[in-house]
Amino acid sequence: MDFTLSAEQQAFADSARAFAEDVLAPNAARWDAEAIFPKDALAAAGELGFMGMYTPEAAGGLGMGRLDASLIVEELARGCTTTTAFLTIHNMATSMIGKYCREAVIEAWCPELVAGTKLASYCLTEPGAGSDAASLRTRAERDGDDYVINGAKVFISGAGDTDVLVVMLRTGDPGPKGISALLVPADAPGISYGKKEEKMGWNAQPTRMVSFDNVRVPVENRLGEEGQGFSIAMEGLDGGRINIATCSVGTAQQALKEAAAYVQERRQFGNAIAEFQGTQFKLADMLTELVAARQMIRLAASKLDVGDPQATTYCAMAKRFATDAGFQVCNDALQLFGGYGYIREYPLERYVRDTRVHQILEGTNEIMRVIVARRLLMEGALEVIR
Repeated sequence: MDFTLSAEQQAFADSARAFAEDVLAPNAARWDAEAIFPKDALAAAGELGFMGMYTPEAAGGLGMGRLDASLIVEELARGCTTTTAFLTIHNMATSMIGKYCREAVIEAWCPELVAGTKLASYCLTEPGAGSDAASLRTRAERDGDDYVINGAKVFISGAGDTDVLVVMLRTGDPGPKGISALLVPADAPGISYGKKEEKMGWNAQPTRMVSFDNVRVPVENRLGEEGQGFSIAMEGLDGGRINIATCSVGTAQQALKEAAAYVQERRQFGNAIAEFQGTQFKLADMLTELVAARQMIRLAASKLDVGDPQATTYCAMAKRFATDAGFQVCNDALQLFGGYGYIREYPLERYVRDTRVHQILEGTNEIMRVIVARRLLMEGALEVIR
C-alpha cells in the first residue's frame, strides 16, 4: 500500500498551505475576537477552487475525490479552524445541489456557489431532532407546483449570512423514507432567523435558528426524488465526518508545531523544557496520535471514494478517533505552553475552543460508537472490517 502523495496531490496541499499562511492565519485571531464572518476570504478561496472541491465538474466544480479534498482541508485548518469548517459545510451543500438538483437549478446557483461569491448552509438539525435525524418534523406540504414549508432548524452554520439553504424536510410519513431535500433561497418570504448564538468557539461563523412560516418553494427545487432526502443527508454526513475529522487534525498539526518550537525556547531550572523527559514523552505521544488520526482519515476517505460498502463504518471510526485525538493534542499543546497557553496572545486557547465542538458535530462521538458497534456485531463483520 503506497502512502506517498502524488505530484498533483502535493500541489493541492501546497496551494492550500500557502492560502492558509497568507490569508487565513494572519486574520484568524481577529475574526474570532470580533466574530467576523470572512466572506471576502471565502470568495478568495473560491478563486482557487476550494469552494467546489467535490461538486461535479458538470456543475462547475473540481469533481475531486474525498481523499484529495481532505489534503486541502487539513492545510486550510492550520490557518483558521472555523473558516475552514464552514468552507467544508458549504462544499457539502454545494455538492448536493450540483449532484441532485435539476439542470436549471444547477445553472442558476452553482456558478456563484462554486466561486464563493454566494454561500450555502445545510439545514438538518431541529430542536427535537439532533442525533435522531430521522425524527425531524419540519414539514413541506405539496400545493400544486410548490411545497409550503413550516417548522424550524437549529444550530445552522452561516444562517442569516448565506444565500441558499439545503433543507431536509418531511414530505411523507414518519421515518427516514418520508424525508425530502429542498433548495430554499435564504431570503424567501416567510423565513426568519434567530439571534446569533454566543458560542464557546467557532466565533468566525454565525450560528442561528432558522424558522419557516408558510415558505413557498417550487417543486423543481427538490434535490432528487421525493423521499430521497434522508439518503442524501446520510451520504453527505459520511463526507462531513471526514471533513470535520480533518479540521481537527489540521488544527492539531499546527498546535503541535507551535508547542514543539515553544518548548525549545522556554527555559526552566536552567534548561529548555524540551530537554525534560516528561516533555519529550508528551510530544512523542501527541505526534503518534496525530499521525494515526491522519491515516485513519485517509483510509476512510479512500473507502468513500471507491464506494466500499464499509465506508460508513470507516468514516464513523475516523471521525470518532480523529476528533478526540485532535482535541487532546490541542489541549496538551496548551498545557506545554503553561499559563501563556491560556491567554489570547497565543492561539492555543482558540485551537482548544474551536476543536471541542468537532466531537459533537456531524453526529456526536457517542453516535459514532453506536454505528461502529452495530456493524461490529453483525455476523461476519470482523472479516470485512480489518
